[in-house]
Amino acid sequence: MLVLGFALASVVTQRLITTKEDIAMGQLERARETVEQQIDATGSSTSTQVRLNSARASLTSQSSETQDAAAVYEPVLVVEGVDGTVTTSPEGYSIPEELRNYVSQGQISDQYVPMTRSDGSTFNAYIIGTPTDSDIQDLQVYLVLSMESEESTMALMRGLLSTAGIVVVVLLVGIAWLATQQITTPVRSASRIAERLAAGHLRERMAVEGEDEMARLALSFNNMADKLSSQIHQLEEYGDLQRQFTSDVSHELRTPLTTVRMAADMIAADEDSLEPHTKRASQLMIRELDRFEALLGDLLEISRHDAGVADLAVTRIDARAPLQSAWEQTQHLAEELDVEVKFDLPEDPVPIEGDSRRIERILRNLLANALDHSEGNPVIVALAANDTAVAYTVTDYGVGLKPGQEELVSNRFWRADASRKRHSGGTGLGLAIAREDAILHKGTLDAAGTIGVGSQFRLVIPRAIDENIVESPRPLAPPVGPVAQEEAK
Repeated sequence: MLVLGFALASVVTQRLITTKEDIAMGQLERARETVEQQIDATGSSTSTQVRLNSARASLTSQSSETQDAAAVYEPVLVVEGVDGTVTTSPEGYSIPEELRNYVSQGQISDQYVPMTRSDGSTFNAYIIGTPTDSDIQDLQVYLVLSMESEESTMALMRGLLSTAGIVVVVLLVGIAWLATQQITTPVRSASRIAERLAAGHLRERMAVEGEDEMARLALSFNNMADKLSSQIHQLEEYGDLQRQFTSDVSHELRTPLTTVRMAADMIAADEDSLEPHTKRASQLMIRELDRFEALLGDLLEISRHDAGVADLAVTRIDARAPLQSAWEQTQHLAEELDVEVKFDLPEDPVPIEGDSRRIERILRNLLANALDHSEGNPVIVALAANDTAVAYTVTDYGVGLKPGQEELVSNRFWRADASRKRHSGGTGLGLAIAREDAILHKGTLDAAGTIGVGSQFRLVIPRAIDENIVESPRPLAPPVGPVAQEEAK
């Protein structure tokens, strides 16, 4: 609108000026002829001033007779003497010297200058002058045309353009706002409903109004939401059935397992009377029954986590106590595998709030896993604490982890090497349960490693059950470099 306004103002201004100049040029030619005729009609014996006044009076009457306001002018006659004196009619009228110089050279010249009236007021004027051919040497005729009418026209036009521009801009802003609202309102609605769907409100839907693109968008969104809700319900039902099946199977297996355990114990009670191959079969059966019982226990525990019924028996304990208890239960495995375990523990008690049984189970799983994969190299267990959290790290210098496996170690029944023998007799659920126990404590269980060098597992839990972890007391720092195992030894 600004560019359009400037362009229109420039065009109209130029048109008004051109019209004014054309009118002035036509009037100037007639004025020059009238002056020459009037000067010739007066005798040379009459004074120059009188002759000038007579010629000007003829021009004034001629100007007043015109019907076009734009053609009204004030005539001025100027004679510049050889001695530099200037005679004007009307007397004392000042014409710019620069303009007089151009006209004195025989040129028709014009100029826009501010002029002062007899009453002291000023106005912008267009002055055009021409030399004459008369017996008065160096006689010049000037027409002074006021530009007030044109200025009034321009002021009116600028006012109209400004008003029209403001009205159009307001209308354009209003139209743009309405058009934007028609687009952004459904998009915002879709965004809010998508957020509520993501938050679990599966019955949220968009309102469908009209038959335009936004209505089709709403229909497509609602169709997508229906399908997503259906799939989510199916997955929830499937997950519930799976958890219920695992729990039911685990409970149902308890009874026959108990019976088989009693029979196996009776056979094992009289091992000395058995044949060697029967005795070996009895020992294998006892070992597998132990593993079977552990697997059932882990299945029941993981099903409790899945069902969301696992809870914490929170007490105030020394953070070193669960680690000591876990070591007592895995020490025999370290002795069997001839693995040295080094401890880096604070000398003073580290009080924390937590479930001692679950923390002990996490650490027992981490220790057994480290001993299984240590390849005979030392295992280092460390405990550190700060104001908000405690961190347990278990570092082994064994087979390590390949890139990406640190994200898989807590998956159920996952093994880095399926052919590798488990010395600890694990069920494949230990680290999965350990991760769930860590989450119950509002903590984290993570791992990192280097293939062929070693790996490190880190458990971080808050010192108070209702606090959040601000920063881990220890960084996750797996063994790196080819000399790491040698340094550990």
